[in-house]
Amino acid sequence: GGAYVPLDPRYPKERLRFMLEDSEVRLLLTEQALLGSLPEVGAPVLCLDAERQEIGGEPGVNLARLSEPENLAYVIYTSGSTGRPKGVAIVHRNAVALVSWARRRYTIEELSGVLFSTSVCFDLSVFELFAPLGAGGAVVVAQDALALCGLGCAERVRLINTVPSAASELLRLGCLPRSAKTLNLAGEPLATSLVRRLYEEGGVEQVFDLYGPTEDTTYSTCGRREGVGAATVGRPLANRRAYVLDAGMRPVPVGVEGEVYLGGAGVTRGYLNRPGQTAERYVPDLYGGERGARLYRTGDVARYLADGRLEYAGRRDQQVKVRGFRIELGEIEGVLGEHESVEQAVVSVQGRETEAGPRLVGYYVGEADAEELRRWAREKLPEHMVPWALMRMEQIPLLPNGKIDRRALPEASAEDAATRAVQAAPRTLVEEMVAGVWGEVLGLEAVGVNDNFFELGRRPLAVGRVGDYARAAGVPT
Repeated sequence: GGAYVPLDPRYPKERLRFMLEDSEVRLLLTEQALLGSLPEVGAPVLCLDAERQEIGGEPGVNLARLSEPENLAYVIYTSGSTGRPKGVAIVHRNAVALVSWARRRYTIEELSGVLFSTSVCFDLSVFELFAPLGAGGAVVVAQDALALCGLGCAERVRLINTVPSAASELLRLGCLPRSAKTLNLAGEPLATSLVRRLYEEGGVEQVFDLYGPTEDTTYSTCGRREGVGAATVGRPLANRRAYVLDAGMRPVPVGVEGEVYLGGAGVTRGYLNRPGQTAERYVPDLYGGERGARLYRTGDVARYLADGRLEYAGRRDQQVKVRGFRIELGEIEGVLGEHESVEQAVVSVQGRETEAGPRLVGYYVGEADAEELRRWAREKLPEHMVPWALMRMEQIPLLPNGKIDRRALPEASAEDAATRAVQAAPRTLVEEMVAGVWGEVLGLEAVGVNDNFFELGRRPLAVGRVGDYARAAGVPT
């Protein structure tokens, strides 16, 4: 009848200490080799390897079931907007609903070898562990998804459950096992170009795009993706509901974007020891008809298509303001990721606190030329949404849970922004003077006569400074 709190020894000690103290653990289960990675705690510590002989002497019969559906099963800590992690309390009926869906959705063959490589602190691991074991299948344990390279039992893997960025890297390394017929990809937007490349591998038969927050027990929607067509996250799982609502919690028409609210069997208890945050995000269910039911307010933006599939558009808190325009970063990432020579794309905002103001920076993995990709973006996006700089990378940095480590993305320089095919040098005295003024205002060493002032990252309000500098430099008007 107890609940567990997963701890990843790769996490910083201070974060682990917070999780242990916040959850008020009564017992810490670990191994002797990991003791140095863990903070000191007031709770008793039991090293399973040191007690192996005594544990082995215990009866092998199943314990009596003491838990009820509404009892706490486990707590997963997620990042909090306040900078402090918050624990999501998942009850037994939530976990049972997920495992029951998986047993109906996947075949025994698929669940006979599921890669278990996600950090236990990330909720994808709940599927990887309990879905196969709950169906009599097996897990293939690896440090992370990329550890499939050189893993002796890699050919036992039938289903890989990971994030798109890890799948892209497996392709790049040539480490996707031919035995892996089914791929579950979740946690990040899934580009159609990556789906197409996965099917081109030959061994992959099914690619599923899954969506869902920890607060709705790992997965809320699922859909099979093809190498062409709309990039959608499918339809709600069995006994789940997904509503797209406006600011007044009213349903929006098909094709219109709104905020995603989730209901049904996956909605968890709330945030551990945080009644205020729970009340803010878990709101009364006005549409399900079940007394006392709640909806989880995701903060995600999506729209329903006419066929009932959900098209994810990004996070509300990824909405940024650049040069007076409200911009959704996920939309730009989607456009860049659709280019046939781009394997993965991430867009970030740089220079929020600088005089130059915020600028969009695109990072991508693939063979596309930066100038070619800029032209592609211009064909599909308004000018204010075209990244100021495009940086080609060998790989996108990842966190231990496999998600993108946005803080580790390198800062773009003016040289990274200068992706024009030819930077024409000034030819006349006036052009030299104007280029010098622009360079002074923009902080650039070189400015070409064909460069666009706003493309180089300045706000319209900065034009006045150019005029002041030009007059001071004696530029003729």
